[in-house]
Amino acid sequence: MEGVKSETELAVSVGSVDRLSLRWNAVCLDCADAEEMATFYGRLFGWEMTGRDGEGWIAMNDPSGGVGLLFQAEEWYEPPAWPEQSDLQHKMLHFEIEVDDVETAVAHAISAGARVALHQPEDRDPATLRVMLDPAGHPFCLWSNAED
Repeated sequence: MEGVKSETELAVSVGSVDRLSLRWNAVCLDCADAEEMATFYGRLFGWEMTGRDGEGWIAMNDPSGGVGLLFQAEEWYEPPAWPEQSDLQHKMLHFEIEVDDVETAVAHAISAGARVALHQPEDRDPATLRVMLDPAGHPFCLWSNAED
């Protein structure tokens, strides 16, 4: 095909770049309502909205310089099923959020708009890991290494 590079050509072109600056700066979550998602994650992490296009896209930067969050409203969005089921939308990723105290973090997440997932891993202690769902249905884990 014209214009498509072979694997060898790609390796040569990438290998010939003297300095390539790549920085992972954000994760974009598709959802039905970007405003709802930005409000939720703003409450959860204490972050501010830092950009918007007025058409369903909102940005939030991590004030400490870490990976930010973007939200893109899509009419076709369908929440993932948790746990996964063969005939329903699967999750594509989930966040792992380390916390000092799982119970306190669960209460905070609920007050921000999350809900506890009905299914919890049977092989994990709920005092050290809890699966939650954000307002769009994306699962995320609150976990701690703290020993009782």
